[in-house]
Amino acid sequence: MLYSALLLGLVSSLHCIGMCGPIAMMLPLSRNNPAQKAIQVLLYHSGRLTAYGILGAVFGMLGKGFYLAGMQQQLSILAGIIMIIIVMVPERVFAKYNFSKPVYRLISKVKAGLGSRLRKKGNAALYTAGLFNGFLPCGLVYAALFGAIAMQNVQLGVLYMVLYGTGTIPLMSIVVYATGFLGNSSRRMFTRVVPYVTVFIGMLFIMRGLGLGIPFISPANASLFVQSSPDCGLINH
Repeated sequence: MLYSALLLGLVSSLHCIGMCGPIAMMLPLSRNNPAQKAIQVLLYHSGRLTAYGILGAVFGMLGKGFYLAGMQQQLSILAGIIMIIIVMVPERVFAKYNFSKPVYRLISKVKAGLGSRLRKKGNAALYTAGLFNGFLPCGLVYAALFGAIAMQNVQLGVLYMVLYGTGTIPLMSIVVYATGFLGNSSRRMFTRVVPYVTVFIGMLFIMRGLGLGIPFISPANASLFVQSSPDCGLINH
């Protein structure tokens, strides 16, 4: 299921154009040195990948707890359902309940840190700008995190989120190099694709959990993602 992370990242980048694109456009990048600019963009993305990796480790550890409790299939089904709900329910509905209120102070600190990094120049500032950016709340990142939980393994949780972040890099880099390359109408057209692909990925997780006996998609065995063995350690499926 790791391939779903890359696919979700590629599709999420269409959404990221509107949400994180303005941040990428504000980065204090070199204008006269193309090589230096490329390095700076990579540093920014490295910061984002670091943030996603940290989140993947935390949620992968949470998933490992479910794995040890023998809830692999139920967790995969739940992760798929939540992914679908996240993209199907309008954001204004979530905003009405203000789920982020308990962590509002933390989010405010992240935003303040990101703002201070954008006002500074230097490689460290660009890396930390990406790091703070990666921790900003985003519905599609939440969807990816449930995928990381379903990996039921810390290492695979990290890898899932890093692959997710890697999928967002190509289009986000294009935004940096070609500011305003997409008009509002084109942006709306692309973002319409996001819910369909996310629902498709959510359905894959549900099928995985159902154990339908379909090779690579829905194996019949209960150990969906990793299997513990005294001789082999962790074996990926």
